[in-house]
Amino acid sequence: MRILDVGCGINKYPGAVGVDVNPRSRADVLCELNHFPYPFRDDSFDHLRAVHVIEHVADVVRAMEEFHRLVRKGGSVYIATPHYTDFSSFCDPTHRWHLNSFSLRYFGPDNAGYGYYSPVRFEETSVRVKLLKLWKWLGFEFLVNRFPGFRRNWEYYLCYVVRGKVIEWELKVVK
Repeated sequence: MRILDVGCGINKYPGAVGVDVNPRSRADVLCELNHFPYPFRDDSFDHLRAVHVIEHVADVVRAMEEFHRLVRKGGSVYIATPHYTDFSSFCDPTHRWHLNSFSLRYFGPDNAGYGYYSPVRFEETSVRVKLLKLWKWLGFEFLVNRFPGFRRNWEYYLCYVVRGKVIEWELKVVK
């Protein structure tokens, strides 16, 4: 399986091809992540990882389109980012975007009428929200991840009190 680790930094995923802008990273390929296309052919990878990267890019929609181009039909994309209610979302001055668990819905069938932003499509295989430890221990993390309706209400009303930590998406490439 060919794996691309976008923004790999110093913790490149084992067996992956790492791409990063930083020459002090463990990247196999150095490139500016906001300049498209990346130096790979279409459908070159079976899986793409973007761990704590999407919040740094200049254009989320364009980055998602590039991820779609690079991964074969039926391949998977894993994205992790801080939840917008977590302190880490705002303490890093290089973060451009503060996302919630519904931020990537524009690329699927539940696009809220905004599917015209991009022609690329992903199927949301899973969305997982990690909460701060206290809320995890009290069972809120289980409820948020087990029941989509609870997650929606938590995201709308409770997330400012029961704060999120990290959002993880597994997406399947639809072509």
